[in-house]
Amino acid sequence: MVKLLSASRQRLRRWLHWLWSQEGTPGQRARGVAAGVFCGCYPFFGLQTVLSIGVASLVRGNHLLAAAGTLISNPLTYVPLYWFNYQLGCWLLGQNTALPDLNDLNRSNVWEQGWSFTNRLLLGSTVVGAVLALMLGAAAYVIFQRKPAQQP
Repeated sequence: MVKLLSASRQRLRRWLHWLWSQEGTPGQRARGVAAGVFCGCYPFFGLQTVLSIGVASLVRGNHLLAAAGTLISNPLTYVPLYWFNYQLGCWLLGQNTALPDLNDLNRSNVWEQGWSFTNRLLLGSTVVGAVLALMLGAAAYVIFQRKPAQQP
């Protein structure tokens, strides 16, 4: 167990050093993190990394840190993150927060209900992504302005 903890600590140190040693100004690195976090809040599984690199290019951010920022959504956070995004979208649109009843689902309204669900989820994802990107991007900027970490 001690060996496992020691190895984990070493990996964490190497990862933090890699993070510190990314190229670019503190602003470019922070914009990369923010772009990744923003795209990571969307339910586009498999496309989040590609989208984050595109957004990082638009804002002139670090591409590797953008890809790493998408890890905000992972198998442990999918359900709570997207549930919260959906609930926020419902609240912002002033609509009922309950999921559609499967008994009421039929061919005539399946597209309407699907579009309604998608609108709520994407609106909530946009708001949550923007807020988290601003907060974590600002925190990353402050951290990246400090002296670089020493080699582990």
